[in-house]
Amino acid sequence: MSSIGQTASLPHALGARSSVGSGIWVTTREAFWIALEALRAHKLRSFLTLLGVVIATTTLIVVMSVINGMNSYIADRVANLGANTFVLHQYQWAQGYESWLKARRRNKPIRVDDFNFLQENLTGYKAMGAEAWMDGESDAHYKGHILYEVNLTGDTPNMIDIGQAKVSMGRYFNETDYQHESFVCFIGSDLVDEFFPTVDPVGKDISVRGANFTVIGVAAKIGSTFGESQDKFVQIPLSTLRKLFQARPQLAVSVQAWDAQQMMVLEDQVRALMRARRHVPYTEEDPFGINASETIMATWKMLTGTIFAVTIGIVAVFMVVGGIVIMNIMLASVTERTHEIGIRKSLGARRRDILVQFVIESSMMACAGGGVGVLLALIISKIVDYFFTSSVPLSAVLVGLLLSTAVGLFFGIYPASRAAKLDPIEALRTEN
Repeated sequence: MSSIGQTASLPHALGARSSVGSGIWVTTREAFWIALEALRAHKLRSFLTLLGVVIATTTLIVVMSVINGMNSYIADRVANLGANTFVLHQYQWAQGYESWLKARRRNKPIRVDDFNFLQENLTGYKAMGAEAWMDGESDAHYKGHILYEVNLTGDTPNMIDIGQAKVSMGRYFNETDYQHESFVCFIGSDLVDEFFPTVDPVGKDISVRGANFTVIGVAAKIGSTFGESQDKFVQIPLSTLRKLFQARPQLAVSVQAWDAQQMMVLEDQVRALMRARRHVPYTEEDPFGINASETIMATWKMLTGTIFAVTIGIVAVFMVVGGIVIMNIMLASVTERTHEIGIRKSLGARRRDILVQFVIESSMMACAGGGVGVLLALIISKIVDYFFTSSVPLSAVLVGLLLSTAVGLFFGIYPASRAAKLDPIEALRTEN
């Protein structure tokens, strides 16, 4: 008999739970539509109320988008030294100005002798190459045409396998060209556009700094970095550069490892070899710089992290101001609708129903402000990307919407609590 009674009571329990669930859904849905109607009925008031949330959300997303775009830009165009590659140079590239000046005065340049020393003593690397830059202006000439400020460098033959440049036409100079100090060159696409727009450039002679070089290859287009073209270059064999222009050029030595783990081992080996070669005591800093993509990106992200921290402070101020405005408007709304609250309570509405209604209303207002902020941020980010760089991450949109909604929830609790605690008799006596 007892089991029959328990069985009979089960549908009633399920029905009660279903009733509770449907009641919450009805209350939530009703509060949602009331909130939308309140926003629609008082457009100007709603706009002024949500202005702080809109500005905060827009600022947050735009800054996150610009930083995200710049991170990708720096990783692709500046910190891209090649796969599993690091560069030995006179000083560390990613450091403060004062540290750079100190390193420039203290550190000796990397010379060809250092490059040869590493080739003889470093083991296990995949490839090693060297590059030297010519200081001052280098103008390229071809049959009356001039291209100013060309980047002239001297490279070892295997730099084509390590650096950014890739062969698009012809070939790169080889070991024979390097050993014979041949007057050959590998050029960027800007020279092709200027000198050879309709003809094959391979086999043609161009003049740079008074010396004639035969074009044997053309690089694939790289693009620009911070508005400066990376395709306006002429590369010649390092041996030829030493013969014509600089007997002891300053080098950047690129070392490529087989994988990321081995790259760290090779960095330590290069550091130990160079410190031993220059007789540096263990108490002193390295008199040279070992530069890797990860090091450059880590320094860059420290900078953008500082910018983002400042942005968070500004966003927090706007969000608090926006939240306070929302709370004041909701308090005014509670006062305006006191009679309505009394009627609802007299018809059976519980405190929880009133509380949920006003919390949802304040959340809806804040979420609407967040939505407007997202739309504005997408438009602004598109404009910024056209002139500079910007990439809107999905996380920024989600953070913006969640943060604005959370502000509405937090600052809506007090007005909702006041509405829920109203005495129905006193509320009914209040005139509209």
